[in-house]
Amino acid sequence: MSHPHPELGAPPALKEGALRITPLGGLGEIGRNMTVLEYGDRILIIDCGVLFPEDEQPGVDLILPDFTYIRDRLDKIDGIVLTHGHEDHIGAVPYLLRENPDIPLIGSKLTLALIEAKLAEHRIRPYVLEVAEGDRERIGPFDCQFIAVNHSIPDALAVAVRTPAGMVVATGDFKMDQLPLDGRLTDLPTFAKLAEEGMDLLLVDSTNAEVPGFIPHERDISAALRNVFANAEKRIIVASFASHVHRIQQVLDAAHEYKRKVAFVGRSMVRNMGIARDLGYLKVPGNLIVDVKTLDDLPDKEVVLICTGSQGEPMAALSRMANRDHQIRIVEGDTVVLASSLIPGNENAVYRVINGLTRWGAKVVHKGNAKVHVSGHASAGELLYFFNICKPKNLMPVHGEWRHLRAAADLGIATGVPKNRVVIAEDGVCVDLEKGVARIVGKVQAGYVYVDGSSVGDITEASLKDRRILGEEGFISVFVVVDSTNGKIVSGPTIQARGSGIDDGAFTAVAAKLEEALTKSANEGVLEIRQVQQLVRRTIGKWVADNYRRRPMILPVVVEV
Repeated sequence: MSHPHPELGAPPALKEGALRITPLGGLGEIGRNMTVLEYGDRILIIDCGVLFPEDEQPGVDLILPDFTYIRDRLDKIDGIVLTHGHEDHIGAVPYLLRENPDIPLIGSKLTLALIEAKLAEHRIRPYVLEVAEGDRERIGPFDCQFIAVNHSIPDALAVAVRTPAGMVVATGDFKMDQLPLDGRLTDLPTFAKLAEEGMDLLLVDSTNAEVPGFIPHERDISAALRNVFANAEKRIIVASFASHVHRIQQVLDAAHEYKRKVAFVGRSMVRNMGIARDLGYLKVPGNLIVDVKTLDDLPDKEVVLICTGSQGEPMAALSRMANRDHQIRIVEGDTVVLASSLIPGNENAVYRVINGLTRWGAKVVHKGNAKVHVSGHASAGELLYFFNICKPKNLMPVHGEWRHLRAAADLGIATGVPKNRVVIAEDGVCVDLEKGVARIVGKVQAGYVYVDGSSVGDITEASLKDRRILGEEGFISVFVVVDSTNGKIVSGPTIQARGSGIDDGAFTAVAAKLEEALTKSANEGVLEIRQVQQLVRRTIGKWVADNYRRRPMILPVVVEV
């Protein structure tokens, strides 16, 4: 089992006849999925998604893959294959196409419709190639075959990429539900045929590799939803991903059965469900959908709201409802259904929303207390079954945190994949497939790129550290005027604190110490303004640490006259 090493250097030039696989996101994390395939001087990308920020990344809206590795070769990209329409697989496409709008997008009908709607907001009209399961397309030197897989969104595809170096199969996100709502099974016979041909490298979804057994059927959720509808006293508010068409379909069916009207809340939910309806993926009974503005005219017991915010996203509709910052106000007797699983890292945010909703009197139904969601990712039993069908010569787990990658690797080894043919990599690690063997050859830059409003990439780790300090410790500003000729104090120091928990009056004690330190410094001929600022910062910082055991940000302002 090979694995990355912190001291890995830059990869060597790609050998003739070899295929290089470089994940720029999706390994060691849930999200930001992006894998770069290189053969000769041509590039094929599989997925280009975003990662959603956690608490320690304040002010960040989205996290993108780092495009540095391919930025000077954008004209060499033959296409981006999109396995399905979830944000963690398509969300970063607009940011890459901003840099080169001529890169073709390849995907299924629903996937392309979702990304085209997103790109329209960025005023980008891409070249698209629509494919379906069973199709086989030549994309530059990459011979791509598309395979149906079952996931929590319709039209998901795996892709088998054939090159002279061998065949790489990327599953995308998948599971093996044998009773899917849309009847579209993961195409195991095709995977078996690919195995007979020889699957040189398998990139496999690892998210649920630690979960034993098999994932329950999607249709099992319907009974739990009907139970919620049967017992709800007032409005029902369902929070789901804006792309989870199957779950929304189940909610619509239950609403129709219990004679309730449905309103979609949130721009992305309205947009995506409109697309799914227009393309025939969402079956909506007549007169079921109403505009959210008409809800006041309906009795509460006849209302269903479907919104975003199942992951506790601060600006999503459900979070704003919990914070009383939305036109829809939660009242005693409302029922809220969180129809999704918790993405690792979002637990605290989700429970904050649940507590907020409960505070206003809502009954909150979630995966922890009712069967209102099943995962879209294959669990350990399914992966074992899948590995035995695929018989990969080399295995590289993807789409998961470290524990998931390790668990998937162990499952592969248990089914007969040689230990030295299992590659556990991380973002930026280059894996070369040459003469039937996959091995790590180096590492490239693949850090986080933060989106903050209209700013892309301007926020650094240092900026986030400053934000965390400001949020947790506050800041102290110190204003002092000095004579530019001799360094003597002319005015001040004036000291003020915000968010530090220290009363401004307390600084009288340190002001005298600061004056003494500045006078001594001036007498010693220290006149350079940056040195004076550092002296102010050290003096105030030491006093605060000694007396309050706090470390606020200290902002010294020294003015020369």
